Amino acid sequence: MKTHAEIVVIGGGIYGAQVAYHLAKNGRKDVVILEKGEIASGESSHAAGLVTQFATSQAMLRFRMYSVQLYKDLGLFDTVGSLRVASSKEQLLEMERSVSRAKALGLDCEVISPEESKKYMPQISDKDLYGGIYLPGDGQLDPYTVTTSMARFAKELGVEIYTNTRVTGIKVSAKGEVEAVVTDKGAIRCEIIVNAAGMWAPRIAAMAGLHIPTTPVDHQHIALRAVPGHEFDANTPCLRDPDNLVYMHQERGGLVIGGYEPKPLPRWIDGTPWEHGSRSFPGDMDQFEMLLEGAIRRLPFLDQAGIITLVRHPGAYTPDCHPLLGPMPGVKGFWMLAGMSLNGYGGAGGMGKLMAEWIIDGEAPMDVYGYRATRFGNYYSDFKYAAERTMESVKYYYRLRFPHDEHEEARPHRTSPVHYRLMENGAVFGEKFGWERVNYFDPGKEWRRMGEDQRKWGWAKPPYFERMRQEHIATRERVTLFDLTSFGKIELKGEGALPLLQRLTSSNIDKPVG
Repeated sequence: MKTHAEIVVIGGGIYGAQVAYHLAKNGRKDVVILEKGEIASGESSHAAGLVTQFATSQAMLRFRMYSVQLYKDLGLFDTVGSLRVASSKEQLLEMERSVSRAKALGLDCEVISPEESKKYMPQISDKDLYGGIYLPGDGQLDPYTVTTSMARFAKELGVEIYTNTRVTGIKVSAKGEVEAVVTDKGAIRCEIIVNAAGMWAPRIAAMAGLHIPTTPVDHQHIALRAVPGHEFDANTPCLRDPDNLVYMHQERGGLVIGGYEPKPLPRWIDGTPWEHGSRSFPGDMDQFEMLLEGAIRRLPFLDQAGIITLVRHPGAYTPDCHPLLGPMPGVKGFWMLAGMSLNGYGGAGGMGKLMAEWIIDGEAPMDVYGYRATRFGNYYSDFKYAAERTMESVKYYYRLRFPHDEHEEARPHRTSPVHYRLMENGAVFGEKFGWERVNYFDPGKEWRRMGEDQRKWGWAKPPYFERMRQEHIATRERVTLFDLTSFGKIELKGEGALPLLQRLTSSNIDKPVG
């Protein structure tokens, strides 16, 4: 094993392979991948293999479009298309909103009628079918083949790969810079570390004195035998039905089905054991039953299908189900590419390319503000809080989120000194950065926390609009006391404090307090 490399990538899954490949492709060939097991032996080995280009985030949409084209160019993609159906009017409206954004970025997609949806997949029931989106460029892949192929392509470009080599420590210099990666087979001095360790990323980050909140949450797939007379051919598009919480793709004439149940289960909340590798856990049919029922609502003949297997395996999720990308403050040269949260193979190519260019050029080539690795505050160091918030995000991965929706779980986490006084006055609480904050008051009624009950009006104007109007009038015409406990405070000291504040603010700061 070599003793020095410019860049060490920790993790031999699809993300580690992608960033190493793109680094080498862009001329940075002094790169090492360290993998504690074999290539694709962690989360990457369990993916269902469905890949869509569709996304509600512009950044993720760009990542997925690039990934799919990359896999096609490398001969690793089966372009069968995909159909995403709406089983409610609200879902159809969301599709119309999202498609307009996607088309502006060049994605080939259209909102289609129920009749057109059945043309692409005649087997689906038209009950509660309001329309759909057909994406001809989507498809499926073999996760193991893609990961090992990307690792091989990276190796052909000059990347060195050491498997069965576990990282045991990270050396940081007195200046706070990455110095070396220590393994059970020796140390490698380096300038840059890319933490692409999947479920083990928090433990790797902790070796450098850093914290990232990801929680391994169980995810299940069921494989069903083909039903005679209802076999699916090899060109059957992948199917997603968000209202019924399921996705599926054909396999040997039958189907592989997965989904996102309302009560996901965390596997470990304080760190993934090192010894856990590609092992799956026995399936939980009680947990999966409602997802199977959702699939049967869309494909009624599935109630005749025999079960081949039901497997359960954990994957790393962040509290908002968005990935962690970019440099970490506090340790120069330490980069994150983890917490992929269901974005798997669709996002891998695009994110690997972005990270490589970011490392080489010193700035991200596109806006990834919502994915920055630094976005979670110190209050997420509470493992239980992070896990509860993560489970809620997984719950809503397919379920619709409406404007101004509030979190339901992990509350209350932080409250102000006047919290109970606010409760006495009929406060209706929302939440920001872990703090309970009043959204509006409902005098004469019991206090409450906004949560799932607010979703009944969907995209429409909320019923509390008039209450907020009255509060605005009271503020303009009379006196209002605001609780600012939840706002961040910055204390400036020293000779340069006054000049800086004078420059930052519109008022004159150079006067006595009060």
